[in-house]
Amino acid sequence: AMAVATVNLRALTSWVGIARLLAVLLSCLAFSLVASTGDFGGPYGTWCMFTWCLCFAVTLLVLLLELLELYPALPLSWDDFTSAFSMLAALMIFTTSVVFPSTFISSPCSGSKCARQAVATAASCLCFLAYALEVGLTRAKPGDISSFLSTVPGLLKVFEAYVACLIFSLLDGYGSKAGLQWCVAVYSICFIVTFLIIIFTIGRCLSYMPFPLEKMLVGYNALAFLMYLTATVLWPLYSFKDYQRPNSCGKDCRWNKFLGVTFLTIFNLIAYLVDLVYSSRMVFIRTHT
Repeated sequence: AMAVATVNLRALTSWVGIARLLAVLLSCLAFSLVASTGDFGGPYGTWCMFTWCLCFAVTLLVLLLELLELYPALPLSWDDFTSAFSMLAALMIFTTSVVFPSTFISSPCSGSKCARQAVATAASCLCFLAYALEVGLTRAKPGDISSFLSTVPGLLKVFEAYVACLIFSLLDGYGSKAGLQWCVAVYSICFIVTFLIIIFTIGRCLSYMPFPLEKMLVGYNALAFLMYLTATVLWPLYSFKDYQRPNSCGKDCRWNKFLGVTFLTIFNLIAYLVDLVYSSRMVFIRTHT
């Protein structure tokens, strides 16, 4: 007897399914229009195209696996994977929607090329909203004993890892100063641990841990928060000391990169603080109910 794949139309007609369909169409529209202009060179253009294509491909795959109900056969936690990916996609598309127009649309802007770039930017912004909607719809309600990555601390883990990647992309010339080397160590250690938590969750490896996961997460979040607190003080202190903003500070100006890292460090500091509050509440409330 042949194995018959059942078709589950709810994968397309539910709100989450509609959000995913929109994301597929909009990301496809964005990269097709940009490809037709032929103007997407350099690291920023490559990043934008990579983001749209990756989100298109993975979300299409998710839709097909849900439509044909093939995902239970995969050796991973499906809810965790789709939650983490929709969060990551929302962050990546958001970044791209800012980076692409600011890098490639010149002002004054006219002609068909400019129109295509503008429509691609609009499609990218709408695609971000589609992923944000999916994150909102799939986020677990407090009290559900559900997949970890669809809870607020889980979504924050994806955000923290992503912000750390943005920080790495801006690091430039921190060589000789011990204070800045410490900051880079903070970004790297926290990124690695956070990334491992995400991978272990998706791969269903967390149940094999020999210690209570929730308590370990509270401890890790507290430590990461304190480490980021030192980086929030030391990074601007050492990077701007005896270094004024140059008069001609273009796209690749080091001063701008230092400023970017300063803001991203603050974002992650806040993220780890919220994460600490949420995860300690989860442990505290769970152990006392």
